[in-house]
Amino acid sequence: MARPKSRPVTLNEADRAWLTTRVRTGSFPAQQVRRARILLELDEHHPERLHRGEPVPTQAKVAELAGVCTDTVVKVAKAYAQRGGDVADTVTRKRRVTPPVAPKVTGDVEARLIALACSNPPEGHARWSLRLLEKHVLLTEGLPPLDHSTIGRVLKKRNCNLT
Repeated sequence: MARPKSRPVTLNEADRAWLTTRVRTGSFPAQQVRRARILLELDEHHPERLHRGEPVPTQAKVAELAGVCTDTVVKVAKAYAQRGGDVADTVTRKRRVTPPVAPKVTGDVEARLIALACSNPPEGHARWSLRLLEKHVLLTEGLPPLDHSTIGRVLKKRNCNLT
């Protein structure tokens, strides 16, 4: 006798319908479709399978049916168990809470940069240039070092002209 599954997948009718929509419509990312197919195949309470009296297929068989490797089936089943059986969280992509790199230009930095660009240019210059602003940003206390292209992007975003 086979050992009991450590991560059984049991879907209700609503989850099964949601997953079937993902698989059949063809308007979802391929990764979501693959995960949905895997969950549908792993479902222990699938009505058609229960009606025919068939057992739940093995992970190797599910991998063959879904066109993925066995490790992918194991990872999807593990993700389903870790997320408490939430089908949407298992199938869809996890969104980042924070960006990978903190932005250098915050609201305070942006405001100070615009104020500097709107002020009178230094002695000997008719107007501010991006490279001149870059040099003055390095000399200004409390502003991070910014590249001239970053300064240009900030000013363009706020419709600030250097003329």
